[in-house]
Amino acid sequence: MEGAIRSHGLLSLPSNPQMFRVRTRLHTAAALKPQNPIRLRTQQALFSRDKLSPFSPLKTPLNGQRLLFSHSDKPQTEKRLHLCHAGAAGAAVPSEKPKFLGVEFQTLKKIVPLGLMFFCILFNYTILRDTKDVLVVTAKGSSAEIIPFLKTWVNLPMAVGFMLLYSKLSDTLSKESLFYTVIFPFIAFFGVFGFLMYPMRDAIHPTALADRLLATLGPRFLGPIAILRIWSFCLFYVMAELWGSVVISVLFWGFANQITTVDEAKEFYPLFGLGANVALIFSGRTVKYFSNLRKNLGPGVDGWAVSLKGMMSIVVALGFVIAGIYWGVNKFVLNDPSLPKVEKKKKKEKPKLGMGESLKVLISSRYIRDLATLVVAYGISINLVEVTWKSKLKAQFPSPNEYSSFMGDFSTATGIATFTMMLLGRVILRRFGWGVAAMITPTVLLLTGVGFFSLILFGQPITPLLASVGMTPLLAAVYVGALQNIFSKSAKYSLFDPCKEMAYIPLDEDMKVKGKAAIDVVCNPLGKSGGALIQQFMILTFGSLAKSTPYLGGILLVIVLAWIGAVRSLDSQFSPLAKQELEKERLLKEKAKEESIIDVNVTPVESKNGSLPPEVSTNGSGLKPDVPPPESESMPEASSYSTQ
Repeated sequence: MEGAIRSHGLLSLPSNPQMFRVRTRLHTAAALKPQNPIRLRTQQALFSRDKLSPFSPLKTPLNGQRLLFSHSDKPQTEKRLHLCHAGAAGAAVPSEKPKFLGVEFQTLKKIVPLGLMFFCILFNYTILRDTKDVLVVTAKGSSAEIIPFLKTWVNLPMAVGFMLLYSKLSDTLSKESLFYTVIFPFIAFFGVFGFLMYPMRDAIHPTALADRLLATLGPRFLGPIAILRIWSFCLFYVMAELWGSVVISVLFWGFANQITTVDEAKEFYPLFGLGANVALIFSGRTVKYFSNLRKNLGPGVDGWAVSLKGMMSIVVALGFVIAGIYWGVNKFVLNDPSLPKVEKKKKKEKPKLGMGESLKVLISSRYIRDLATLVVAYGISINLVEVTWKSKLKAQFPSPNEYSSFMGDFSTATGIATFTMMLLGRVILRRFGWGVAAMITPTVLLLTGVGFFSLILFGQPITPLLASVGMTPLLAAVYVGALQNIFSKSAKYSLFDPCKEMAYIPLDEDMKVKGKAAIDVVCNPLGKSGGALIQQFMILTFGSLAKSTPYLGGILLVIVLAWIGAVRSLDSQFSPLAKQELEKERLLKEKAKEESIIDVNVTPVESKNGSLPPEVSTNGSGLKPDVPPPESESMPEASSYSTQ
């Protein structure tokens, strides 16, 4: 016994220990009885039976609360028996892991590099997204009409081809090699474009061939011919788009999901979203700075070439920072044996519905049809306004530097608006409900869309009024279109996406899975390409984007009204189902709470040999497990004293 005592670090122990009773707030238990009453102040939340031999094991859910040991039923004078740190083999007690701002250092080793990596990726993406529009819209012989043709006939095929290549490489390369194999070509291309391809644009672009084709086919084919005319700019456009879909969605989130536990993801992934908007704000300021360099350059200097070199230098430098962070995490963090291991779960098989089966699901359910209308209407509405707005933006800011400077301000405003809306989105959903939150996005798009197209079509009568505030109908249309695009991008993450995903919750499991699969197969591609296809048809039919503007405005009005009708219909179905779901959850929580209270009240304490003896008092009478402790024995909160 003395050896056992020394191994557990007890300074003294009454000889000839006897059985005594343990009283806690939650229950009474069987334990040993010493000659004199003592009070034990615990150092840890739990005592295991092999840590306090020869005592009976004390298993209690209390976190650092005091246990009163008494040999009688009468209230006893409290004395303290302190535990010491003798350093013996059996005395090791699990110590609390070091924390910073409430987060364990081991977790910060992963989260901080991931956050910095995500910031750099989004910083680059904002620069690339603003630059790609400047290149293809303001280039000589091109206009905003190129965008719908570029998205459909160049961007989409290259995205599909890349994903096929990525799937092949993932079968042969390790995860680290695959990451470097994908990201280094992006870094190399953007560096080569800024310092070689753009300065040599006149030599590598087939301008003469494009002029002959345009003279033969007519101005309505300006968009398709411009793809050939400025092919290197179009390649930059596609690579910038792929940076968003590949580097962000595939590389970063794939790596984050690989090394992050579920609890860490729940706590820190929302913070990544807020950090992305901070990157958007700072990168917008960076674009603005480099775009204004032209003002300080002498005559005859290509100011946009200088600005482009500066921005591409930042993109390349941050690209290497991203690769360096990835290497460091794999080298120094993931090899740390103290980090919690991420449980690798088997991938759940999702139903792969074909086009015909997806259409059947959409037709069979009114609920799914309304949800599909939301997805398709959002995609088409954004595309219809965006391309028309960019055409007016070029008319207002024909210089690449001026266009890029405005886009820098636009990105900063988008970051601020999205950050604010993400904070307000939860409040709107909680206070006003799903119906109001889902109605905000189409309502504002309707108001801004009507204002935008009205200024384009009927701006002349209000020219004197706008002139009084220093604006023209064109500039007013640019600002209203910017507001429409800023809100549409911020509303997507704060209101539209949460409302869309919430709409799946009340469905039964079969319809939930099949409905989502049907929308992914049919509606997402239709929403993304539908606007581009409509614009292509209008341009080829009426000869130009400007002549198609009245018809595009009418189509937008019809689509947004259909969107609002679908929201109302879906809300009438969703709200009753959601109330039923909430009632079920409330009943389950109450039932679980009652069961946990019963379990706590009746849980016995094992004896030293593993048996479950009845509780014993000094006179040998049995004690009921749910007898509350006397008032004098009530214990203070654990935080009222320090741990020794």
